[in-house]
Amino acid sequence: MPLAEWRRRAEELKADVYALYLAARDPRVPWYAKGLAILVTAYAFSPIDLIPDFVPVLGYLDDLVLLPLGIALTLKLIPSHVWAECRAQARVDSAARSRAGWVAAGVIVLLWLLLFAWLVGQFWNGEPHLVEQ
Repeated sequence: MPLAEWRRRAEELKADVYALYLAARDPRVPWYAKGLAILVTAYAFSPIDLIPDFVPVLGYLDDLVLLPLGIALTLKLIPSHVWAECRAQARVDSAARSRAGWVAAGVIVLLWLLLFAWLVGQFWNGEPHLVEQ
């Protein structure tokens, strides 16, 4: 596949992730679809992957497989007319997409740091209470 085709697909994927963000904010979308849309968007913006990107081939494979699968599953839950509107808005609204991307990345990093701090706090205060004695 030529490099230009990969770039085009990457841009489409970015636009679809932003469209999911828009769909999650739309009142016509069911709550369960909003939840899944938020999870997929958070995974897309998260600097932490299931398989780190420095792992050869597999590092990018999880992004190339999981993200499109998450989008496809979410699309089945979002009404088609709402998705069409969100996708059109995502293509037009590139400035907001950039700003939202930075905000979302900041929120995700903050959540990961809070989770890490909580876990460290659990282990720092003595033995973890996983097994009662």
